[in-house]
Amino acid sequence: MPKYMFETSYTIDGVNGLLESGGSARKEAVEKLVSSLGGELESFYYAFGGADLYITADLPDDAAATALSLRVAASGAGTISTTVLLDPSVIDDAAKRDTNYMPPGG
Repeated sequence: MPKYMFETSYTIDGVNGLLESGGSARKEAVEKLVSSLGGELESFYYAFGGADLYITADLPDDAAATALSLRVAASGAGTISTTVLLDPSVIDDAAKRDTNYMPPGG
């Protein structure tokens, strides 16, 4: 199953909701969201810095990852960025594929 990383930053509404319900309740909500899409939550961490929350999850496909991102963004509670994470074997496969590419100036 493909793996995705989601970086989320809370809006003021999201922070107020977090203050009201707490961090563990948000983790439970995310676990339910991921599960409803046929996936499994791998990690869930709050952080200081560029984003407030980092999540990794296994999801069935890009459509499921997109659905997750759309639901979070539509809630207004935060902004979200999605990154597809690749297993090293995917890179091995890609490196072995024959391509027809000419670099600039080549």
